[in-house]
Amino acid sequence: MGINVFRDIAGAFRDFVGGRSKTHQNVLKDARVACFRELIREARARGGDAVTGIRMDYETIAGGGKSGMLLLAVSGTAVTLRKA
Repeated sequence: MGINVFRDIAGAFRDFVGGRSKTHQNVLKDARVACFRELIREARARGGDAVTGIRMDYETIAGGGKSGMLLLAVSGTAVTLRKA
């Protein structure tokens, strides 16, 4: 997910003065929601009813000393629940 230039500037300002960056928090939230939707879609496509052992990994991708790209990897195991 790319963080647009205006969000990047706002985040850099927040880094300078301190505190939490609502801009970056919203981007992280959007990325997390998108990844979980994809994880659920993939599990259902494989016949799964649930996902267990979920792991999330965040990484920033920087180029030339600047940030702006966020990599969020989410993985888990699709399982089929036993019908009683």
